[in-house]
Amino acid sequence: MSAQPLRRVSSGLKKHRWWKECVVYQIYPASFLDTNGDGWGDIPGIMKKLDYLKDLGVDVIWLSPNEPVYKSPKVDMGYDISDYEDIDPMYGTLADVDHLIKEMKSRGMKLMMDLVVNHTSDQHAWFLESRSSITSPKRDWYIWKKPKFDADGNRQPPNNWAQILGEANSAWTWDETTQEYYLSLFTPGQPDLNWENPAVRSAVHDILRFWLDRGASGFRMDVINLISKVQTFPDADITVPSHTYQPADKYFANGPRMHEYLRGLRKEVLNKYDTITVGEMPFVRDEDEIIRVVGTQSESLHMIFAFDFVDIDNEPDNFKYSLYPFNARDMKNIVNRLQRLMIERDGWNSIFCENHDQPRSVTRYCDDSDEWREMGAKLLSMMETTLSGTLYVYQGEELGMRNVPPSWGPEEYKDIESVNLFKKYKEMYPNDASKMAEARKLLQRKARDNARTPVQWDSSPHAGFTSPSATPWMRVNDDYKTVNAAAQLAPSKSPNELSVHAFWKKALANRKEYKSVLIYGDFQLVDETHELIFAYKRFNTKNTWVVVLNFSGETVKWEGLGELKVNKWVMGNYDESSLGDKAKSGALGLRPWEGLLGICE
Repeated sequence: MSAQPLRRVSSGLKKHRWWKECVVYQIYPASFLDTNGDGWGDIPGIMKKLDYLKDLGVDVIWLSPNEPVYKSPKVDMGYDISDYEDIDPMYGTLADVDHLIKEMKSRGMKLMMDLVVNHTSDQHAWFLESRSSITSPKRDWYIWKKPKFDADGNRQPPNNWAQILGEANSAWTWDETTQEYYLSLFTPGQPDLNWENPAVRSAVHDILRFWLDRGASGFRMDVINLISKVQTFPDADITVPSHTYQPADKYFANGPRMHEYLRGLRKEVLNKYDTITVGEMPFVRDEDEIIRVVGTQSESLHMIFAFDFVDIDNEPDNFKYSLYPFNARDMKNIVNRLQRLMIERDGWNSIFCENHDQPRSVTRYCDDSDEWREMGAKLLSMMETTLSGTLYVYQGEELGMRNVPPSWGPEEYKDIESVNLFKKYKEMYPNDASKMAEARKLLQRKARDNARTPVQWDSSPHAGFTSPSATPWMRVNDDYKTVNAAAQLAPSKSPNELSVHAFWKKALANRKEYKSVLIYGDFQLVDETHELIFAYKRFNTKNTWVVVLNFSGETVKWEGLGELKVNKWVMGNYDESSLGDKAKSGALGLRPWEGLLGICE
């Protein structure tokens, strides 16, 4: 192993903060647990599982955008909010939210809300007033533009921007009443707010105060880097010649006033509370831009979700519905870049492999077959729990839940993005069976629906998610009889053979016990070029740990330890009674999807 040059380690690693050390568990409420038999998860369902989450090692619960806090017509599963200070009755009451916060605090847990303020629902009172007349006092709370006309006099949208959730469609929606278009980047039911208007910014500040005063402890901010647009609204470059409307993130993401607006949130509201903040920022790759948001001196957000790792199988132009090949070398290059970026430039990472917008990680990065699913799920757990940054675990990830079966037809997919994709394929290739098969494969591998199937609590009908006589809002994965929490919480036949859940619990406890290294320590790759093995060391002035992950279904004889000598292998995703037989220097034999964590001499 070649010697590595010395690199600067930031002072940020020395600044211990609760939001750096906490384990955040993301709940998608519609699919978590239904207690009233209507087929939709609810707030009492979350309260019922608080002890389960506390026992796992969870410190913060993050409720996803379709959460029971905001009323919504659910055009896009709750990303379209019609009232930020009330909840949908199908999930419970505002009093239920207060009770949830109280119960969480009694267990030493915190609640993180979801903040969706790039856009509202078209049923929000603000927008109903805005579209009522071109002279409405709230007209400029949204982005309205007059139409263009082509050479034949046909009305056209103001520019050629494509809709994000249906790139074949325009990002502009025509309003017959006022004879103008409004910007709706995601769907026509989600008009974009005009953050150029100070009254809009003030109203958003009030939303934050409302929830912080009720006892919430922070926010995940949905597509927060879209709040500033280039105000000339120019046409986007033609990068997809087959489409009329073009990707335009160059003009609506990371806009000229984004940092000003984020600093405003911090100065006017967040600095007055002890909070955790994380931004969802798609379309951002520039490291300087990231540090401007999450750097210690930025006065903006604590961290963002960097999507490099979960975009790994997208085509190079970032087209999501593609299956671009990758290997362990690609994975470690991404992780190394983000780890080093934050360590060297006083920033902070978020660590995650799954969320409500991504397919299941064991399907994506490993082999989710019955033979290897558990090994792969534990392998990913070992990686996530040994990286520097705030850790986010998505519901069901601790059970090794996987994507829906390939046998499911398109009618089972509920997400609007999935519906739009299949609709596009049917329109473009109406008589091409191979193309329709391709669409089904892409949905099964990449659709957001994969993460939204109900949590599998036990082997009873509907996996214990709802009552046997109810109809779940979305079909339960067919594997629930064998992949469920009850089976994994049952006593193990051997203390050395851990279920996926037990492995996660142990890995989370280990991360907290050794946080000085695993959270705040330095990071360095070991064997940078191997295509199957992802290995790295975590270290400080007192201790060095090494993590070795075989991201393949092959048996590998790996000689990458180099000068490192392992004193003890402390954790492995196979039967842990065999750890003592593992080589501690020189060549190391690794079984398919095997992961090892060791303390070095």
